[in-house]
Amino acid sequence: MKNIAIIMGGYSSEYKISLISGNVVHQYLDKTKYNGFRIHIFKEKWVYVDQNDAEFPIDRNDFSVTVNGEKIKFDCVFNAIHGTPGEDGLMQAYFELLSIPQSSCDYYQSALTFNKRDLLSVLKPYGIKTAISYYLNKGDVINTAEIVKKVGLPCFVKPNKAGSSFGISKVKTEAELPIAIEVAYKEDNEIIIESFLDGTEVSVGVINYQGEIKVLPITEIVSDNDFFDYEAKYEGKSQEITPARISDELTQKVGETAKRAYEVLKMKGFSRSEFIIVDNEPYMLEMNTIPGLTTESLIPQQAKAAGISLEDLFTNAIELALA
Repeated sequence: MKNIAIIMGGYSSEYKISLISGNVVHQYLDKTKYNGFRIHIFKEKWVYVDQNDAEFPIDRNDFSVTVNGEKIKFDCVFNAIHGTPGEDGLMQAYFELLSIPQSSCDYYQSALTFNKRDLLSVLKPYGIKTAISYYLNKGDVINTAEIVKKVGLPCFVKPNKAGSSFGISKVKTEAELPIAIEVAYKEDNEIIIESFLDGTEVSVGVINYQGEIKVLPITEIVSDNDFFDYEAKYEGKSQEITPARISDELTQKVGETAKRAYEVLKMKGFSRSEFIIVDNEPYMLEMNTIPGLTTESLIPQQAKAAGISLEDLFTNAIELALA
């Protein structure tokens, strides 16, 4: 029996979703193969939480825990932390230094994909289309006329390094820009402002499944709100249709684009890429490397449509990490 540390929580606004994801992984872990340990990672504490919700501190020198006088070490880490420090490369680098296998991509790929600006810049030369962008760092002079001239209206103002749709605003007039920028700065000190792409939004998972790069069935996202914001994503204010209602030709094109991005970046583990389809062309918005793993989340939905159970999905991730 292998000891598997399932890390969850994190330091960002996404910690609540991460705790749900981590608990789902713990619930569906194959109990005949693995001992699952729920590890909460917060700024103020790293602790193992047992079935009675008792907490035992993690020794950060070797990522071990002592329970009733017995020191427990882990064979593998299942990473379920959305946002920092689980999705931006910090935990990946830490585990690499300790030579502990973990389920997500390597630290460089994590840091790169977490930074929307850098990710899209790296993928552009490979023919992957993106929206027109304008970038701001905290402290930069805000020239609203210049922003509008470049990206047009409406446009989207987003934190550059944050997930789960926190801090994102759809801006319809130049006067709204400064407010939207302030909202985004609450989540991050870098901002990306993108032109509005009027088309069909889709999300596609790409995973290494049993040693082969596999594109999962594509999900079409129809938001009840103005865009796929936090409410739409997590509070039922959207329809998520898997497989997407797009042509076979377009399905193939989106899948090939997502797979190309996965391969170009030398990815491992899970990825979920978001696209807007305009005039039969997919435009990439972002790539998530620690996507939601709640039973309602997109990757589990797509895996189910592909005939992959949650138990198989999680076993595959652990076995590939161990290999």
